[in-house]
Amino acid sequence: MIVPLGNGATPDNARPRNCRRAEGHRARAAAALYTPYMQLRQRYLTWVVVFVVACSAHAKPVDSAAALVEAVRDGAPGDSIEIAPGTYQLEAPLEPKSGMTLKGAGMDKTIITHAPGWKPSTRTLPDPEMKVAGMDTRAYLIRLQDKARDVTVSDLTLTGPQLHGAIYGWENKGLHLHRLRVRDVLWAGIRTFSMTGAKIHDCEFVDAGGRWERGEPGVKGGITGGAIFAVWMADSEIANNRFTRTQPGKADEFYGIKGRQAKRCRIHHNTIEVNFSIEFPFENDEAVEIDHNVLHGTVSIPKHGGGPVPKGGRTFHVHHNWFRDSYAIEFVRNGVEIDHNLFDFDVAKDHGNLISGFGKAPAGGPASFHNNLVSNPGRGVIWVNEVFDNLVVRNNHVVARTTGTPRREGLFGLNPKSDFKTITIRDNVIECVGEPRPLLRNVQSAGASIVNNQLTNVSDAAAYPNPKADKQPGLEAPLKFECGVRGEFVVDGWKAGRAK
Repeated sequence: MIVPLGNGATPDNARPRNCRRAEGHRARAAAALYTPYMQLRQRYLTWVVVFVVACSAHAKPVDSAAALVEAVRDGAPGDSIEIAPGTYQLEAPLEPKSGMTLKGAGMDKTIITHAPGWKPSTRTLPDPEMKVAGMDTRAYLIRLQDKARDVTVSDLTLTGPQLHGAIYGWENKGLHLHRLRVRDVLWAGIRTFSMTGAKIHDCEFVDAGGRWERGEPGVKGGITGGAIFAVWMADSEIANNRFTRTQPGKADEFYGIKGRQAKRCRIHHNTIEVNFSIEFPFENDEAVEIDHNVLHGTVSIPKHGGGPVPKGGRTFHVHHNWFRDSYAIEFVRNGVEIDHNLFDFDVAKDHGNLISGFGKAPAGGPASFHNNLVSNPGRGVIWVNEVFDNLVVRNNHVVARTTGTPRREGLFGLNPKSDFKTITIRDNVIECVGEPRPLLRNVQSAGASIVNNQLTNVSDAAAYPNPKADKQPGLEAPLKFECGVRGEFVVDGWKAGRAK
């Protein structure tokens, strides 16, 4: 008989003998299992310690050029290689594998350059642009392995005064370049083909390219390279980079971003202080967004006949940029929208039309130019040599002050053979301060739909109907946005300056 205790518990010695015997068997079995378990656990912990120590030893930053070359050459895909502060002189390009990371101690601390004896011939410059045949792909500090994926390079300076460029890659997906300074190369800082899913951000490009003609510096002509020269780029982002030029020679010119077809790419929050800021002159561009940049040079997007319009309807969307040069946009291109920009030009530098088209092949459009502020448009707002149809110019505010020349031509120069039934100029505020100027450069342009524009000191205002409408002319909302590297500038209406 078992007698319960007062609290409902049962003392061990009150349990039947057979229950105590069973528990003893279980305890001995557990002890038998416990010993190998503890041995296995000890082995596991030992393996973990060895692994951590090995990883720690592997993670020790390399501190010599030989060690850097060895780490990249003999490392496995996915390795992360840290590079200690110092200057590393290479005699041949590094060739990172898929998944590799090269990380310096900072762009002011880790510098990769070439040894004095590594001096590739320049006879292949300018390179063939659209093909690798005839190009020296090893004349770069870093030559990504063909089709290597998810390579990261960061936190260092790449400089190659004797080399064609800093980084070359073919069909690399997921390339990630950040916190790099690319300085003083002969042709192109970053040179890629079929780059997809890339991110290039928070970099500095200083004298990162040049102009060449038949292997010689392009003092009197030639073809210009780019700090970023990307052929067939897709689903990529170029953001928060600074492009500057300190070398004044004619052969030292370089473009900021030089592209040959882009799809679903965004270029934003860059400060580009070079002559041609962005160039995309090929066909089949699609859904390229250029926004929140400070652009000291031209955005060049022309294509013969304007190029095809993609299914989505848009090739380029250019918005919320601060343009500083009167030769601002090189045309023509179909499927373009240009809106909410500040075009802010010096009256003494009146060399360009804001939008210029120099071709001869008719282009069907469409294009839209709206909600922009234009200060001192130089020669004019839009001049297109070729026939261009389906153009809408609306809700802009243009102030044309007397320029240094001074300019007296019409603000809009459209080809007389254009289909003016498809062209609209409406709801704009257009003021000429000082020298009066005509709105149009030829009488045929009066056939456009010109409606509800507020015109001040415009000399040909009586030459076309301009019926009023209920809608207020000018911008549909005040223009205010940040732009440049990390939003370093703020545009607030007509004023632009450093962010606080």
